[in-house]
Amino acid sequence: MVINFGAGPAKLPREVLVEVQKDLVEYGTSGMSVMEMSHRGNTYVALHDNTLALVKELLDVPDNYKILLMQGGGTGLFAAVAMNLIGKTGKADYLVTGSWSSMAAKEAARYGTVNWVVPKQDKYTGIADPTQWKLDPEASYVYYCDNETIGGIEFDSVPETNGVPLVVDMSSNMMSRRIDIKKFGVIFACAQKNIGPSGITLVIVREDLIGHAMPITPTIFDFSVITKANSISNTPPTFIIYVMGRVFAWIKRNGGVDEMYRQSMVKSQLIYDVVAKSNGFYFCPVEAKVRSRMNVPFRVGGPNGDEELEKQFLKGAETLGMQQLKGHRSVGGIRASLYNAVTVEETTALQQYMLEFFKKHQKS
Repeated sequence: MVINFGAGPAKLPREVLVEVQKDLVEYGTSGMSVMEMSHRGNTYVALHDNTLALVKELLDVPDNYKILLMQGGGTGLFAAVAMNLIGKTGKADYLVTGSWSSMAAKEAARYGTVNWVVPKQDKYTGIADPTQWKLDPEASYVYYCDNETIGGIEFDSVPETNGVPLVVDMSSNMMSRRIDIKKFGVIFACAQKNIGPSGITLVIVREDLIGHAMPITPTIFDFSVITKANSISNTPPTFIIYVMGRVFAWIKRNGGVDEMYRQSMVKSQLIYDVVAKSNGFYFCPVEAKVRSRMNVPFRVGGPNGDEELEKQFLKGAETLGMQQLKGHRSVGGIRASLYNAVTVEETTALQQYMLEFFKKHQKS
């Protein structure tokens, strides 16, 4: 049996995969696969609308927000956010806490003036205290990434922006805990972490922020165009949206986002507890207050890691069917991604392996 701890494209619920397998050749009584049907036909449009309705229900999205399905992944939204919002003042604040928010800030700088709210860092191991932030009151919006997959940093609260619209990238923790939508201007998440296969991005936009795109904005990235067309301005990735809808239905059947949150706390604590009790054999560089529930990075053999021990750790894990535990190439080490589809039982198996590996290799 294989246990997928990959950061993305990530594990999908097995229950959903079985459903998709059943529907693959013929969806319902349509006589064809979702991959074959017209994106403007009644059968697909009903499926599409149901997917959007599930998002509204699961996240309790207020009526003055629009739910969009866009292409281009999170990287595409780095540009789309700026092109749709920065034109108000020509400036934006970026709270950079890791690789993804850094990439977003660099992309936005192509379309306006970007203020780095906190100074650039070589390594990201925490989030600066809000008293150290330098926010620009004239910013068109404030941007941050709620969970940095590479560094394993997750915000423990929503930033206060003093009325400036707040934009958040929730690609890696969407649907893993309850959020107050009203605190945000734009929320987006590429699907391939918690909510579906790669190829679609979920975007939730407050209505007053729609209709202000820069003249250079491509049609495919214009929030107004996508809204008016109900996210079918061009041919959408129909099959991917279908699978994402099945994942949302699975979340609903299994207790909703509140249950996903409860399990995420159990799973992440299983791993962090082993790290904490290993006398430094396992080391997590992230400050405890902002350690991610979704992506748990750690070194084996001390703060800087022992390369040979880490190779042995990964080889032993793979022998037991635990796949994709290698840390991102920019930081090294080990990274266990514990998205919604990863079960408590699978995480417990990793915990037990970590304990056994520690017992075998700790210095006497």
